[in-house]
Amino acid sequence: MFFLNLFRRLIPKLLLGNIIFFASIALGFAEAAHVVEHHDPIESDATLSLSKVIDLTLEKYPDTAWLKSLEEEAAAMGQRGDSWTAGASQAGLRFQEATSGTLHYIDGTVQVPLWNLGQRDAEQRAAKLAENSAVSQAEAVKLRVAGLIRAALWNMALANLSYEQAKAELTLTDQLLAKVQRRVELGDLPRADLLLAQSESLQKRSAATLAEAELMHARKRYTSITQMTKIPGTYQEKLVELTAIQQNHPALAAINGQIERKQAELNAVKLVGSGQTNVAVGINSDRFTNDPRSNQTESFNIGVTVPFGGSAHLARQVAAVNVELNRLIAEREQLSRDLEQAHHEAEHNLEVNRAELGIANELQQVAEEHLKMTQLSFSVGEIDLMDLLKIQSRTQQAVLNAKQRAIMLQRDIALYNQAIGVMP
Repeated sequence: MFFLNLFRRLIPKLLLGNIIFFASIALGFAEAAHVVEHHDPIESDATLSLSKVIDLTLEKYPDTAWLKSLEEEAAAMGQRGDSWTAGASQAGLRFQEATSGTLHYIDGTVQVPLWNLGQRDAEQRAAKLAENSAVSQAEAVKLRVAGLIRAALWNMALANLSYEQAKAELTLTDQLLAKVQRRVELGDLPRADLLLAQSESLQKRSAATLAEAELMHARKRYTSITQMTKIPGTYQEKLVELTAIQQNHPALAAINGQIERKQAELNAVKLVGSGQTNVAVGINSDRFTNDPRSNQTESFNIGVTVPFGGSAHLARQVAAVNVELNRLIAEREQLSRDLEQAHHEAEHNLEVNRAELGIANELQQVAEEHLKMTQLSFSVGEIDLMDLLKIQSRTQQAVLNAKQRAIMLQRDIALYNQAIGVMP
């Protein structure tokens, strides 16, 4: 933890030292000549923020329909909980007539299912928790999408750096080839050196082609996730102050919301008991048609139906909900372990890359100074071309490593924020 705290104090200095470098990375997305015809265009937009990219991606993300259905489900549960009856009421009408035609019997009833004690409150609580769960699920999906975009952007930045470096090395090698060719023509160098320089140039050209292909793959991954061809002008992040996974982490909040909802649903199912009590209200009419002196009777009746002995039939439904509940509890325990592991790895990567960046910068300085000395020695004939190419290759790798470490450090800041559950 000491290293991470020290790293937090060093970040402003690192950012100031690399601001020009990262500006060049963003400008590197401007289109230039390409080695192969297949091309995936990407445009840097200074008015576009990382958070805006995430919001735009969510609008078209496949999980949108699922999240919408969760909201609709919660609304349907709320509608049931707000109902004054425990189910659909029933109306019945029965007509009976004697074969002689002298008696008409009419019976009309309305049957209403009633809530059991505490059942309506349990249904309303389950509906409220379902609504909360839908919101927390949306936040968890948003964080997951943010992680995909963060990784895609920084992987694209690394691929772009490798491509730009490969092109720069190719240019340098071609310049050296031209010099070697002139000296071979003048008789200062053997033809073997010309073949060596040509071989080096072809290898660099191949490396540039492969680097460009990797860049196009990285671009395609970004556009596949976001369905966009624009990237933010800047997407560097500040390291958050949190040093441990919090309980309000969106992924934890989402699964906790699911668990609370299932617990409420389990309680509501248990309160169904043997079934719903029903109240029936009706009227009866008895009429004799052929005798005006006979009685014509109108009556009112009310009845209550109370179910019993239904626990055995309800047990299966209770067990099914309980299975889902315990599965979610197990998933939460595993998720907690996974989040702790991801946080540890993100924290460790930050410490390692901070140290490696300092070493890489020193190596770059030493290598560049050594290359200048070697180039001077080659120009006066003190060393041969093979030695120059070795030193030049080592220097180019040192430069690439230093630039890569700078980008990896910024990437690891974003991934640390992702692991801790903080949105851009």
